[in-house]
Amino acid sequence: MKRFSTMLLSAALCLNLMACGQKEEAVQPPDTEDPAVQTWDGSLTIELSDDKILVDGAEAATDPASAVYIANDIVYYEEGKDFTYGEGTEADAHSAEEAAAHTVVRITQPGTYVLQGKLSAGQVAVDLGEDAEEDPNAVVTLVLNGVDITCTVAPAVIFYNVYECGSTDTETASKDVDTSAAGANVIIADGTENTVNGSYVARIYKPDSVELSEDGTEVLDAKKLHKYDAAFYSKMSMNVSGESSSVEGGSGVLNINAENEGLDSELHLTINGGDINIVSGNDGINTNEDGVSVTTINGGSVSIVVSGETGEGDGIDSNGWLVINGGTVTAAACNNSADSGIDSDMGIHINGGFVAASGHMLDRIEDGGQTYAVFTFAQTQKGGTEVTLKSADGDMATYTPANDYSILLVCDPFLEEGDYTLWQGEQQLAHGGAMGGGFRPGGMGMSGGTERPEPPEGMKFPEGLEPSELPEGMERPEEAVRPEGMEPPELNEDGTITLPDGTVIDPSQMQRPEGQGGGRGPGGMMGGGRPGMMGGAGETERSDVFAIQNGGNMFSGVSAAE
Repeated sequence: MKRFSTMLLSAALCLNLMACGQKEEAVQPPDTEDPAVQTWDGSLTIELSDDKILVDGAEAATDPASAVYIANDIVYYEEGKDFTYGEGTEADAHSAEEAAAHTVVRITQPGTYVLQGKLSAGQVAVDLGEDAEEDPNAVVTLVLNGVDITCTVAPAVIFYNVYECGSTDTETASKDVDTSAAGANVIIADGTENTVNGSYVARIYKPDSVELSEDGTEVLDAKKLHKYDAAFYSKMSMNVSGESSSVEGGSGVLNINAENEGLDSELHLTINGGDINIVSGNDGINTNEDGVSVTTINGGSVSIVVSGETGEGDGIDSNGWLVINGGTVTAAACNNSADSGIDSDMGIHINGGFVAASGHMLDRIEDGGQTYAVFTFAQTQKGGTEVTLKSADGDMATYTPANDYSILLVCDPFLEEGDYTLWQGEQQLAHGGAMGGGFRPGGMGMSGGTERPEPPEGMKFPEGLEPSELPEGMERPEEAVRPEGMEPPELNEDGTITLPDGTVIDPSQMQRPEGQGGGRGPGGMMGGGRPGMMGGAGETERSDVFAIQNGGNMFSGVSAAE
């Protein structure tokens, strides 16, 4: 087995088509050693400063007809408003004086814009007009070439209206998307460090859409005018890439420090490269169209630490699919909430790359080309504690989750079939034996029999109702009927279980964490369930060896070896 690379979760700084549109080649600059003197054909350079903003060396215009102009019209959640204004609370609101201190750099025409310099109270906003969403030429590329932007009332960078290459149609939604034609594009220039410190805008209603209750005390219905949850935000599908097309995805760095969420797109988000480090009060990355959005990571490095200032937060949260094809992903969810390092409503597909995710929940991992292992700990583990996975050959991989966690998912291209041991410092860890109950053939009421079983010891049937009898007025069907399309799992001779989708589970490698109950059947731990949803397991011997097979493995009840 090849030697693992050591990855740290604790570093805070650290394709088949559902056609979005015609694929175009990304604009690439010439190779130069000094990022400060790079040139980008056909681009405009925007030099940010608190004193004066320059566009290609000249002072920026204030005329909205210009490709770039300066304004003082930032969108924010206003303080002193009543419940008919929006859904925000007092904590979400800002004063007019605070908002007025922010300078907005507005980009209004398609093209490539190189951003550099520092803006301590401001925002870069891209808006090509209401018709841009359906115009394939309404494409803007922002090149981050050593920029530092802070905004305390709203996102520091936002794409409002550009071309939307995708569709919100749930009927045609798929995990396989191509966003190369998207109107919102970000390139992180090689050799540069870029910092975005941003806030958010709570939901504001369209004034003429608010429908009140009969007594006028609550909002029954209202349409959204504004709602921008993240420090770096796009209303349309967005691509984020490094300058280089190397496997590492470029040497440029983007640091996002977010009061709420970090990097968001309302539809699809594709990360092709760059070194992206996110510290966020809530979700680190979020794509939020239910049942449609796809977060795709093809390369680069993505490091996420959820600070938990909002009391919750996943590392990556997709309301549709999460697809990881390459690169490095480390994600630490909120310390003390029921959130995941990586989370997806429609399924997680890991086809390549390195993934280390920690949290307190686990979303299902679907088919993919990578072998992974999930360790569920019997007790919450303290963040900052080093965990080492050792192979029988002595090769090691070390992980240090930043936040407290009870679940650690590891997926590595060098993780091969074999025996491993797990360590915390000098302490070897072990896991329980078989997890029973959840995969019994005939579970979930599908055994096909009609006889009522004997009650467990200590329990009695209701007086006058024998095991073979039914309550008055209820008839027993001649044969139990299984819902169409649902097949029971198959118990194999070697003790393994084959699920309806062909997945083979070895119960001897699974055990419910201590103190967690439940009785969910197929689809429990490995098929989308939460830890503890399996049926009760009997006492079994503990093992200090984690036998990892090709595919996914779940090791529950991990604690110090006895």
